[in-house]
Amino acid sequence: MTTVEHTTGATYRAWSKLPNNTVGSTLFSVGMCLRVPYFASVLPRVVALEPGRCEVTAPKWFGIRNHLGTFHAIAACNLAEVAMGMLAEATVPTSHRWLPKSMNVQYLTKATTSLRAVAELDEIPDFGTITDGIDIVVPVAIRDTAGIEVVHADITIWVSAASR
Repeated sequence: MTTVEHTTGATYRAWSKLPNNTVGSTLFSVGMCLRVPYFASVLPRVVALEPGRCEVTAPKWFGIRNHLGTFHAIAACNLAEVAMGMLAEATVPTSHRWLPKSMNVQYLTKATTSLRAVAELDEIPDFGTITDGIDIVVPVAIRDTAGIEVVHADITIWVSAASR
């Protein structure tokens, strides 16, 4: 029987060791932003993380507003990338590696509030069968505080066996 420590990387192990509350979530998110400083521009907080799913929130603050006073489109893309990246870290085993390859984004309506991004795979791939590499599309739904999807991103990652 394998354990989390043997199948997942340090990112998901860190999440798993922290308390399942606001303090643990905040500590994890601060550490994530120290490791990936650009993520900090949207003040993300990872609120749920498991293989195949990640949920991240971001407040509407003056640093992400555009000239209309709404959540800037590229800040929303950054939030989508946070959710996808943490999903990939929690899902792709240490026997493999992942790289972002492309992002297709639809701006559905103005984002006038804080946002919640949910990246979720319908099915987790059988990584044991991935040798040459495959594209995996990670859908990310970004919703406002009323639950309306304001941005949708499909982020393609390239997953291949890790070099030994």
